[in-house]
Amino acid sequence: MGGQNLVSLMRDVRACRLCEKHLEDGVRPVLQVHSRARILIAGQAPGRRVHELGVPFDDPSGDRLREWMGVSRETFYDATKIAIVPMGFCYPGTGKSGDLPPRPECADAWREQLLGFLTEVKLTLVIGQYAIGWHVGHPKKSLTDTVRSWKNYRPAQIPLPHPSPRNNIWLKRNPWYEVEVVPYLRRRIRKLLS
Repeated sequence: MGGQNLVSLMRDVRACRLCEKHLEDGVRPVLQVHSRARILIAGQAPGRRVHELGVPFDDPSGDRLREWMGVSRETFYDATKIAIVPMGFCYPGTGKSGDLPPRPECADAWREQLLGFLTEVKLTLVIGQYAIGWHVGHPKKSLTDTVRSWKNYRPAQIPLPHPSPRNNIWLKRNPWYEVEVVPYLRRRIRKLLS
């Protein structure tokens, strides 16, 4: 970390322009970090609405994620409890079938430095294939297979599907997720935040 503190690191992250030329909607890093956070949400990248508002998961995906976690908006946005560090900090834009993947520059430049300050994290919610690839590995395993084997990663990590409404079909095809994973997730979070 070279003597840098979290405040100066966050200042550098918020001023980052590494992938600016690839972002049609401009640069706006959206993340939430505090050294006392006990839970880390490792997501993909902000969507268009989050980019516009500058608040992580302030959209229908966030509503579902908070429901899965069993936490209020107030708790969710308390950085001393929950850190939110996506794989890409800026909205990557829209492709043919939805949002583009997170830009790789963020993870390469900032991820390890930021996570180095999150020494109190006891649980990482790893959301979506890009975050799973970085945090969990298993590049040959499907997202469904990784999430289905969630017990192998606890208590430190829980791989999750993306909470986007676009995943309603996945949730209908995998009812075990809301029966097995969500109740465990809520209990674990309640215990960590109590």
